[in-house]
Amino acid sequence: MLAPMLVVATPTLQFGGIAGNFAASVSRTVYVSGTVVEEQNRMREWNDYGLRSLSRRLSLSGTAPDSAVIGTGVARVLQLCARLNVPDCESQSASNEAQGAALPDDIASLTNPGSSPVETAPSQGQPRVEILAANARGAPNVAAVSVLRAEFQGIKELDDVYVGLHLSQAQKLIFGAAPPQVTAIALQLQHTAQIPVARERLEVLLNSSLKDERLGIVDYETLNPFYGQTLAMFAAIFGFISVLIGAIVLFTVTNTMSMAVVERTSEIGTLRAIGLRRSGIRSMFVSEGIVLGCFGAVLGIGAALGLAWVINQLGLTWTPPGRIEPVPLAVRLAGEHRMMLASAIGLVVVAAVSAVLPAARASRMNIVDALRHV
Repeated sequence: MLAPMLVVATPTLQFGGIAGNFAASVSRTVYVSGTVVEEQNRMREWNDYGLRSLSRRLSLSGTAPDSAVIGTGVARVLQLCARLNVPDCESQSASNEAQGAALPDDIASLTNPGSSPVETAPSQGQPRVEILAANARGAPNVAAVSVLRAEFQGIKELDDVYVGLHLSQAQKLIFGAAPPQVTAIALQLQHTAQIPVARERLEVLLNSSLKDERLGIVDYETLNPFYGQTLAMFAAIFGFISVLIGAIVLFTVTNTMSMAVVERTSEIGTLRAIGLRRSGIRSMFVSEGIVLGCFGAVLGIGAALGLAWVINQLGLTWTPPGRIEPVPLAVRLAGEHRMMLASAIGLVVVAAVSAVLPAARASRMNIVDALRHV
């Protein structure tokens, strides 16, 4: 069943438009996202891995329907830096150079009656911007919204065009008095491994009770190819590192076991003289390699868990590719029992294989020569 695994389902409406600050005679193309704020906040509470999170509640929580949040890049273009306290923003004060003789005051006042210079200092009240978009019938529609604040969206390309609205306001802008619709219904599951089961359940619904609706299923990796490409890149990197570590372990254990054979030549001769078969010699050295592998696996997993705990307690951050905002740096090992078990088994197998060649060499020793070895 889908219900036990579902965290939250929420509709969204996304479209392109033009945002303008006509008091400053500036505008820019924007990407408008209408959401149900409280449901989006519930999505942000997801923390299946129990890691440190820097996410916070949306600024639109508990605000009027005509409220909006814009990216800091949009605020800079619309000359709202001072009123929204956007840092690292160039002054937008008008500094037009005079060309030719200035117009008389009485004539100049007729060109822009009631106009005033662009404000560069905070004024009372929230700034308002106008959003122009094509409605569902293709006609232009305009909505004026109050901008609560400018927030950096994590990715510069999105930050330069982002406008966040309440879903009701976005639907009113696009559909007017017509029945409201949405562009997508986002489903958040408890864990990625539940996607195949959820997809099967949704396909049943789309083929039965929802067969007349124009709906399709698109997972996160399809919507964001960069996510899958990043996973493939890290899989290749860690795969190469695993092969490299395996080769190091192979040669290290082989060298260790070879030295053990040389140092125990007399003991090998004695064991062979009292009746131990060659298979017994081979088993003895292979068993020693397995013991070394088990000891190394347990020690490595213990060291990894300890180091991961230390790193997670330091509160470090890092900036992923494509972002200019730091995110928590965490090493997650809790719950990865399958990965740790596979790594341990792989190490033991490599150690056992590494002991095969020295064990075979030890079993082929001549008894008399082994006994005379000093």
